[in-house]
Amino acid sequence: MTVTIPEFKQAMAQWASGVTVVTTRAENGALKGMTASSFTSLSIDPLLILICVAKKLYSHQVLLQNQIFAVNILSEHQKYWGELFAGMHPEIEDRFSVTGYKTAITGSPILPDVLAWLDCRLYQTHDAGDHTIFIGEVVAAQGNGGALPLTYFNRQWGTFKRIEE
Repeated sequence: MTVTIPEFKQAMAQWASGVTVVTTRAENGALKGMTASSFTSLSIDPLLILICVAKKLYSHQVLLQNQIFAVNILSEHQKYWGELFAGMHPEIEDRFSVTGYKTAITGSPILPDVLAWLDCRLYQTHDAGDHTIFIGEVVAAQGNGGALPLTYFNRQWGTFKRIEE
């Protein structure tokens, strides 16, 4: 599957500094997911994105070892998932049993009904102190649209408001 520039742009257009969940699969098949502290488009040729992941997270090490991940852009209706993958519901051991998932090329979990997702292979890493900057080459993507992105600002979950004329 080859990602076209229009597909990439459609997926990236769904993100407006909203909440993203980065997912990956460990070598033993265990699924891992966490909210990313930063996510942005980096390049169109090649198709590259950037995420920042805290080094203290177990998923950080899994990303380094397996060099695959997916970015899931949450909609305004997926606040619970944002909280879940941010670790705010520790009573739930298997986050993916609550949300469900599918996979694309890399085998990283892709959450259902998200605004958009990007399936990536690790391209480069850069040390950023307590975080690592992961640059991913996008190998598959899809933008679904239809809702506003879920945002997290000033310790509040919400959405950007539509501007009415």
